[in-house]
Amino acid sequence: MASESCWSVYEPQKFTLKFKRAEDYPIDLYFLMDLSDSMRSNLENVKNLGADLAREMRHITKDLRIGFGSFLEKLVMPFILKTPKYLQNPCFPNDCTAPFSYKNVLSLTNDSALFTQEVSKQKTSGNLDSPEAGFDAIMQAAVCTKEIGWRNVTRLLVFSTDAGFHFAGDGKLGGIVHPNDGKCHLSNNMYTVSNYFDYPTISQLVDTLSDNNIQTIFAVTEQFQALYQELSDLIPKSTVGTLSASSTNVIQLIIDAYNSLSSEVILENSKLPDNVSISYVSHCKNGVSRKEEHGRTCSNISIGDEVKFDIEIKATGCPSNGKSETIKIKPLGFNEEVEIVLNFICECECHKDGIPNSSACHFGNGTLECGVCRCNKGRLGRLCECSQNEVKTDDLDANCRKDNGTDICSNNGECVCGTCECKKRDNPEERYSGKFCECDNFSCDRSNNKLCGGHGRCECKKCICDANYTGSACECSLDTSTCLASNKQICNSKGTCECGVCKCSDPKYEGPTCEICPTCPRVCTQYKDCVECKQFGPDSKKHICEKDCSNFTIKVVKNKEDLPQSSDQQHINDCKERDANDCWFFFTYATKSDDKIEVHVAEKNECPSGPDIIPIVAGVVAGIVLIGLALLLIWKLLMIIHDRREFAKFEKEKMNARWDTGENPIYKSAVTTVLNPKYEGN
Repeated sequence: MASESCWSVYEPQKFTLKFKRAEDYPIDLYFLMDLSDSMRSNLENVKNLGADLAREMRHITKDLRIGFGSFLEKLVMPFILKTPKYLQNPCFPNDCTAPFSYKNVLSLTNDSALFTQEVSKQKTSGNLDSPEAGFDAIMQAAVCTKEIGWRNVTRLLVFSTDAGFHFAGDGKLGGIVHPNDGKCHLSNNMYTVSNYFDYPTISQLVDTLSDNNIQTIFAVTEQFQALYQELSDLIPKSTVGTLSASSTNVIQLIIDAYNSLSSEVILENSKLPDNVSISYVSHCKNGVSRKEEHGRTCSNISIGDEVKFDIEIKATGCPSNGKSETIKIKPLGFNEEVEIVLNFICECECHKDGIPNSSACHFGNGTLECGVCRCNKGRLGRLCECSQNEVKTDDLDANCRKDNGTDICSNNGECVCGTCECKKRDNPEERYSGKFCECDNFSCDRSNNKLCGGHGRCECKKCICDANYTGSACECSLDTSTCLASNKQICNSKGTCECGVCKCSDPKYEGPTCEICPTCPRVCTQYKDCVECKQFGPDSKKHICEKDCSNFTIKVVKNKEDLPQSSDQQHINDCKERDANDCWFFFTYATKSDDKIEVHVAEKNECPSGPDIIPIVAGVVAGIVLIGLALLLIWKLLMIIHDRREFAKFEKEKMNARWDTGENPIYKSAVTTVLNPKYEGN
């Protein structure tokens, strides 16, 4: 489709392009394979590829055509051994075909059975070096549109190899010095001038693939994947996959690569005329918008998704020939394009009604056309107010642009004869200044809703702070009085005072003046050993005096009542500690500004008096006796109670006793009577 636009110079034109990923889009897929002998197993997989690929691709498109081409190497030394035996079978004793550079085995067709039939006839070949002539093959497959059978549909080129590639300049090793011309040289489907033209350059390959809307899939072994990834980064709409030993994996690689390439749209425009610029803003899925170089691209586009591109074309001058110009915009990998015809209006119709020597043009120094002065010869400026003899350049505005930028007088003034005249503000105290009106005294940072925090002045958009203030808005006070701790030290020597607030450097301390230490031991306990060894001098703590107490200053007072009182001086701390003899000693401490510790110690300590032994012993003995007597009395009482209970029980049983007067059951008489059995009583 074509679009025609007409505008005056400097007036940008904007329009929107929409892109929608179509369903069931026709695809031409050309399989370009390295047939060196190391690819023998991969060739066997490709032989079974046709029907399986056509079946799997039906989920994507019903209109698929596939073709096949193969490549090896240029037929010159040192790439190929030129002996007759080698040229006949370079893989001897294995069976190989004669070496070749590139041949189109099967043009694009929708007959998958024919693809399988033709590929099955192919044999591998051999060459001397590892890199192959893949660039020659890609170039011919891209530019030989008629021979390959490319349609104006999605074009996919699957490049399969297990080796690197030769590129421009390598041909000199074989005496080939003519640069590749980027044209089709197929005769009977064979590349016939490989011995005459050098390999293509990478930039040639990039331009050729882009111009022919071919999307490339590099199916390579893992060893060379990094190399081809670097190549793919230079070729738009290309991707890299790992070549495997299974035809199923190859098909999946192709499908995944196609989905990846077709889900991304990249806009490209043809070469722009002089004085014409173009910019893009993309509106992709999920409300994502991008500008500048990223504005050309949208990714992760599914079938049916629609994305938009806002395009702005701006002309900064008229073409030298005064004719219209044409530019084309197209998505890479697709054949659709938008053609835009640019017609430049460099003269207005109203210029015919111009007023020569108009008083509006600085006392008649120009012609008033369409409300604008066209200056007479020798005069310059918007109102022809400048003489060409007074300025050094015809472009007066150039002297009013800072750092060769686009803003005249920083958009804060007017350029008069090459000099900026700054605008006036409604507030007379606010003003622009500087050679390019780049400065002002009202755009500085604010603090507490005041310009420069009320503690400085604004010069050229930057605060110049008063003494004792700093910061971009003079919000930071350098006064340290708010940071003084009770010992008169800044932040208790445990931090720094920043903007009148303590920043504790020691993580153990906190609080407004870094005096609070929740995890620290009591300071009195901390200084106890030094005070004890300095004043009372026990031998066991002499090493402490020498090591840890060098910054101590001891002042001795007689009694604890003579010590400085904390109620009188806030930085004084009262301490009461016990020594090894269980005596209490009293001291106060204060930290001076030079980090010296001043300690006042009471000379007299308080020791508890010893106990009176006799009363203690008498008391203990008396206690033991009393306890013994008490135990005896308790025992006696218990025995009396027990005896009384037993006696009462005895009395009760005595009353209830009954004596039996009958025959003693264990008594036996001394007389024994024996009856004669024969005695009948007579």
